[in-house]
Amino acid sequence: MAYMPGPSDGDQLSFRDAAPPIFDSTFQDQLELLLKWRRDVRRFRRDPIDEELIAHMLDLAQLSPSVGNSQPWRWVRVETPALRAKIRENFETCNAKALADFDESRARAYAKLKLEGLDAAPLQLAVFCDGGTAQGHGLGRQSMPEMLSYSVAGMLAILWLCARSQGLGMGWVSILDPVQVARTLDVPPSWQLVAYLCIGWPVEDHLDPELERHRWQERQDDSRRVIVK
Repeated sequence: MAYMPGPSDGDQLSFRDAAPPIFDSTFQDQLELLLKWRRDVRRFRRDPIDEELIAHMLDLAQLSPSVGNSQPWRWVRVETPALRAKIRENFETCNAKALADFDESRARAYAKLKLEGLDAAPLQLAVFCDGGTAQGHGLGRQSMPEMLSYSVAGMLAILWLCARSQGLGMGWVSILDPVQVARTLDVPPSWQLVAYLCIGWPVEDHLDPELERHRWQERQDDSRRVIVK
């Protein structure tokens, strides 16, 4: 297990005086393509990921916005086989409970889904929100303390896109007991689990989401549902 630091102050200051870029239509089209091809990946090859690439992705994720510039995300890289086995046991327990909550037809469909990549993903990160961080001096979260965890979620979206742009896949394992994960990884009590991530080279790439492909839930075209008042 290793705690993953962010970039140094010098790295963050290096672009402050740079002229703002112009994002032309070609870039905009590529960004749209990246958004469309971002997938929640569950099937990974076991090939390792270059350490420089891992560090680069985490540095880019560190550029994400956060309430009061608090940067409350804390990464724990889970490498130890014994710890990975405990996370796997945690998943199996929670997955069995989830399966029992569905009716018979839904349960059969659920059982056929591959809902995690814990067995093959070469990189596994537990991402926590540090609710006790002093960074940011509490700005913007007095009335909405949950903004800290929202900031972590925003960072995860950036990390997801960074991974996809490098050809990597990322899967967010949510079928876990977060309190037990924190105990397993022995993190400070102020840390709350937001995500357990599996990252690696995908077995296959496809434009349609896996849950849609396996007829679990179609993507809704009217998901914006903007209410004008």
